[in-house]
Amino acid sequence: MTLDLFAEEDLQQPSRLETIGVQGFVLRGFALPWADSLMQALAGVLTQSPFRAMQTPGGFTMSARLSSCGELGWTSDRNGYRYSPVDPLRNQPWPAMPAAFLALAEAAAGAAGFDHFVPDACLINTYSPGARMALHQDKNERSFEAPIVSISLGLPAVFQFGGFERSDPTQRISLFHGDIVVWGGVDRLRYHGVLPIQAGHHPVLGEQRINITLRKAG
Repeated sequence: MTLDLFAEEDLQQPSRLETIGVQGFVLRGFALPWADSLMQALAGVLTQSPFRAMQTPGGFTMSARLSSCGELGWTSDRNGYRYSPVDPLRNQPWPAMPAAFLALAEAAAGAAGFDHFVPDACLINTYSPGARMALHQDKNERSFEAPIVSISLGLPAVFQFGGFERSDPTQRISLFHGDIVVWGGVDRLRYHGVLPIQAGHHPVLGEQRINITLRKAG
């Protein structure tokens, strides 16, 4: 895929939206026109708050490494999962949310039918080959009214989109560089995860996948 295939006016066409739920969608290639600005902004965030391994409450180390930006960052340790205004690695506020992240999140949410989305939390994950994210619900936010906007960069991934119980069947959805998943409304609390990333090489990001997930948490 090239940027020429995704002119700005084309991004608003309903045919670019792949429906995965009543209010769940994959926006194929939607982030491609923003790719350069996203990468520049991401580099600035990671200079301040680099990726790090986090522990689960059960004492396991997560295979994906994490960082955050915005008013609130997501953290995990033996004390539980939670949002915090402070980066525990630096004991300083998380980096400010880049304008490119905000603009793309609002545009993607709007294209999926969720107008006026203004996130205050952005979780950034990096996956090396073999890393995964187990099925889970995003339920640490104060309200579930706002959607979730999840941007894929780098290596492909297989996204699992399930039901409202962990044991429910899941869809397996291939995600590629520039794809965005948006879900909210009646689908907001669906279980979701990422299967182990397969080995490969992306021309920009090398042997990794980066996932930028934007939420309204406070």
